[in-house]
Amino acid sequence: MKLSPRPFEVRELVLRIFRDLGVSSRSLLDLDETILIDNGDYVARTYRLDGMMAMWFVSGGVVQFYDAAGNMLRTINLFEELEPEKMAA
Repeated sequence: MKLSPRPFEVRELVLRIFRDLGVSSRSLLDLDETILIDNGDYVARTYRLDGMMAMWFVSGGVVQFYDAAGNMLRTINLFEELEPEKMAA
């Protein structure tokens, strides 16, 4: 059974990837996070910063990163990315 990643873990990952994609460390504090609900179900979170966006599809455990023009830059499978960190702890 796979456990859902915790929101703070995903937020830290998103900030790290935004930094890797060139967002200045100074603006990381300006992260805009939105929770998306569909018919009463928690389905996604979006993260926006300096024209870039990331979307976490909660049930699928995937985060996709987009530039200001809407081009997908990267896809991360959270079950693969975060699980090794948990095992190492």
